[in-house]
Parts: sequence; C-alpha cells; structure tokens
Amino acid sequence: RFHRVHGANVRLDGTRTRATRVESFAHGLCFSQEPLAPGEVFLVEIEEKELGWCGHLRVGLTALDPQHLEAVPEYSLPDLVNMGGTWVLAITRNHNRVVVDGEETRGPPGEPFLCIEQVRIPRDVLVGRSRPGRYSHILDELYRTNVLPATARRSRIGVLYTMQPDGTADMHIVINGEDMGPSAQHLPTARPLYAVVDVFASTKSVRVIPVDYGLPSLQTLCRLVIEKHIVHRLAIDGLDLPPPLKSFCKHE
Repeated sequence: RFHRVHGANVRLDGTRTRATRVESFAHGLCFSQEPLAPGEVFLVEIEEKELGWCGHLRVGLTALDPQHLEAVPEYSLPDLVNMGGTWVLAITRNHNRVVVDGEETRGPPGEPFLCIEQVRIPRDVLVGRSRPGRYSHILDELYRTNVLPATARRSRIGVLYTMQPDGTADMHIVINGEDMGPSAQHLPTARPLYAVVDVFASTKSVRVIPVDYGLPSLQTLCRLVIEKHIVHRLAIDGLDLPPPLKSFCKHE
C-alpha cells in the first residue's frame, strides 16, 4: 500500500492502493507504506493519463522515512533527491535501459520468470497489457511481444533493490516485465529503503499491483498456453470457458 504521508495534490482511495493527483502537475509524491526488503518489487500500474503536461511517472528509492519529513517536497526530481539518500529515475516513453560494460540484461523471450541476480519473479504479473477491443488483432504482435510504451495506460512499472557483496545495493527499474538494469549503484543500506512513486505531469493515477513470488498459478500457466495458440485475443470469446476465465485470459 501507499504511505499515509504523500504530496499535497495526491488523493488515496480507501485501501491506499490507488493514488490520484487531483490538480496541477506537481505535488504528486507517494511512498510505499513499509520499507522494501531486498528483492521485493513495488509495482504500480498507470491507470489514468492527463493531456497537456510534459513529463511522466518517476520512481525510485529513498532512505528518508516519510513519517519524519517536515514537508513533502513538490517534486521527486530535483527536490527530494537534493535532500540526500534518494535515487529517482524519470520514466520516458522509450525504455530506460541501462547496460553495464556492454552486457545485455534482457531475458529470453517467453521466459516465465524475470531473474535479476538472485531475485526470481513470475513475469506475468509484471507485464502491462492493453485491453482487447474491436481492432485488437491489429495489435496482437505488440500484445505477444509486450512492447507497451512505458508511459502508456496499463503499463506496469516496478522498483526493487538487490544486495551486493560489499554490503551496498543496486536499484533496478522493471518496465512491463523487463529489467532496465542497475539504474543506481552502491546505495547504502544502513537505513531502510522506501519506494518512491511521483505521480507527475501526464501521469494522473496509479494503482499498486500485488506480486506473488511463488510459482505461477494454474490459471496463469493455462493462460500462457492459450495465448500461444490463439490467432488474436478476440478468439478467446469463442472458447468453451466460463466468462470469468475468458476475462482473466484477456487480462481484463
């Protein structure tokens, strides 16, 4: 869930899993309710966009305890970062990939798990999907290869950190099931690290997505098989399946 402490223009729903910026383009800072454990991803889905602003979602980590902030800054970049102990990345329409020493971090296509060092997360929940519609067959290849723009509605953005042998941490941003690499390195871990989500500019509302770190469910495994054998998503409607399962298969 989101922390009770947040920016002046943020409104949380009753469960504190949905954050909406109700006016302006700033004062949209949110934090995770609790510090993250190593390898724990804080994942949000973009639910609403707002035209007319430049800039998009910003995510990262902070060692500042939100409860002890005298005032929540207007911006994550540069305000919160300038307070120290904070690392934030601005999400752009193009993937924010970081490649270290020429090493490619992309996993094999269709791999059911995202592996980041010792962390292993079922990829399916990390993937943002567009809703099927009348012309969804035109987007089928995008649907299968998972290339929703990072800033699009229903795109899923996550942040986590991994421990390093020297006791420091590396911050990783995950965009639609794809690791962007170590966006910040050698983070000190003497203090707990909270997730930072800045609902900034054209991003108006985001929702926290729960992540199950166990094995994929039978439903998820069946959905993966169905996706490999259908022509396009509208073909799911013709399958002999209960309506709730059809909706699940179409990521609705």
